[in-house]
Amino acid sequence: MSNNPRTFYYGSGSPYAWKVWLALEFKQLPYEFKLLSFDKGDTRAPEFLALNPRGKVPVLVDEGHALYESSAIVEYLEDRYPERPLLARDPLTRALARRISAEVDGYFAGAVRPLALMVFGREQSTPESLAAARDGVIAELQRFSGYLGDRDYFAGELGLADFAFYPHYRLVQRFDLRLPGLGLADALPANLRAWQERLVALPYHDRTIPPHWKA
Repeated sequence: MSNNPRTFYYGSGSPYAWKVWLALEFKQLPYEFKLLSFDKGDTRAPEFLALNPRGKVPVLVDEGHALYESSAIVEYLEDRYPERPLLARDPLTRALARRISAEVDGYFAGAVRPLALMVFGREQSTPESLAAARDGVIAELQRFSGYLGDRDYFAGELGLADFAFYPHYRLVQRFDLRLPGLGLADALPANLRAWQERLVALPYHDRTIPPHWKA
C-alpha cells in the first residue's frame, strides 16, 4: 500500500486528464500515477466507478477524497495548495484565465470533437463535412491566437489557461498524422507556435506526453 496521500487516475490521450497532470507537475505535488486503459474497460470497473460514477478520467484522490471533473480538480489544487499559483492575484486576470479555460472546454473542444470523430473513423465523413469541421477548428485557432496576442502566455504568467488549452491544441496536431491532407499544421498561427515552444521547454513537459503518443 502506497504512503502517497495523492493518486492521479489518467487515461492516455484525454486532454482533460492532461490538464490536471500539467497542473500537478507545475505545483510540484507528488502523486501516485495510475494509467487506465480505455480499451480494457478500466474506467468501467466497479472500483473506478466507486471513485467517479460517470466512469471518466481524470480522477484525483487526495487525502482520501475522490475528486473528478478536471476544472474542479484544478480549482481544488489551487485552493488547497496555493504555494505555486496557477492563477494571478488580480481578480480580473484570474477571471480572464477562468474564462479562457471555460472557452476551451465549451467552444474549442466542441469544434474539435466533430473533426476528431471523423479523423479517428468513429463517424463517416464526406469531403464536405471534413472541410467544414476543419474550417471550424481553424476559426477557433484564430480566435485563441487573438486571445494570446503578443503575450508569452494567455493570462500573463504561465498557468491555468495555458494548461487548459494546450492538450486540445496538441490533439489537433495529431490529426495531421492520421490524415496528412488536412494541412492543420500549416494553419497554426505563428504566435501559437511560439507559445507551444515555450511549453515544450518546460522541464516536466516530456513526461506528461500521452504514453501512447510515444509508442
